[in-house]
Amino acid sequence: MRWNFRRFWAAVLGFALAAAGLTLVTAAPAQAESNGGVRVMPLGDSITDGFNVPGGYRVNLWQRLVAGQYTVDFVGSGFNGPSTLGDHDHEGHSGWRINDLDANIVGWLRNSAPRTILLHIGTNDMNQNYDVAGAPARLSALIDKIRANAPVAELFVAQIVPAGDPALEARIQTFNAAVPGIVAQKGPMTHLVDMHTGFTTADLADGLHPNAGGYAKMAERWFAALRAVPGSLNPVAVPPVGTAVSLSNPQSNRCLDVAGISTTPGAQIHIWDCNGGTNQRWTRTAAGELRVYGDRCLDVNANGTANGTKVQIWTCNGGTAQRFTFNTNGTIVGAGSGKCLDVAASGTVNGTLVQLWECNGTGAQRWSVR
Repeated sequence: MRWNFRRFWAAVLGFALAAAGLTLVTAAPAQAESNGGVRVMPLGDSITDGFNVPGGYRVNLWQRLVAGQYTVDFVGSGFNGPSTLGDHDHEGHSGWRINDLDANIVGWLRNSAPRTILLHIGTNDMNQNYDVAGAPARLSALIDKIRANAPVAELFVAQIVPAGDPALEARIQTFNAAVPGIVAQKGPMTHLVDMHTGFTTADLADGLHPNAGGYAKMAERWFAALRAVPGSLNPVAVPPVGTAVSLSNPQSNRCLDVAGISTTPGAQIHIWDCNGGTNQRWTRTAAGELRVYGDRCLDVNANGTANGTKVQIWTCNGGTAQRFTFNTNGTIVGAGSGKCLDVAASGTVNGTLVQLWECNGTGAQRWSVR
């Protein structure tokens, strides 16, 4: 994969404009890279983008993940880095502060549906001396928004890297001191990562951004944090009870979808590009249902048992046709038939029908939570 100079210089220009209080609006790349792996969103400012070292910490982190035999898909609307970075997608925005991420995070989460998020933000709040006292509260609010919109994501929140200027470094230390208490309030799927202790000015290229050695240190810290939470590098196969999620077929990277956003009983289920829409938000209940729109349930037509039986939505009624078993291997099995939720003919294109079929262990019958 060639280094994209256009995007690199756009990032440099974006940083310069942000430093001057201006904003550069750029289009998302036409295509995102995906290997079907666990979706990880690198999220932050120019340090995530990789200012002065294209790809930043993501280069070394990617290499560590590959060496550890983890299959990971970096996600985000940004794209940059060298050929040694196997996946160039990210959500790092040069010059952006906490409030800038907060204003955009819901759309990013809807579009990318990350399993895991690596958040390093606050450097520009400190560098621009922007309401420093309010920065911890802004970080807390951003985390709350992430938790509300990505309830099954593992979120790693960093204490930010140091700076060379003593006054700036003092602000960073005050901010970092507040971060552990914030993270501790956000539940078991939110984790603290120390990106400050052990870093020195020798790890900085310009007093603010890491150099290659500093980015490598960041990668090491992220990698250790990810490995300490094994679920962060594994897909979620069983939907949690009571939480609305999307269900993706890893073979196609497309989601379980009600055709035409219909609410009409009998509307067909198929696969479609994952978009976080209401027709792709499924809530598992303690009774084994998958509910959509609140009062419609995933339903096996006429409680059939034959291969190829239509899978649809119907008004929830507590019947056997609307109860399923969710297995850790990603299969969803109908209670009335013992057969699996299946993508017809192992199709991968938008509109491929979802049906009932004898369980056979193929990728057409695997589903993961997004």
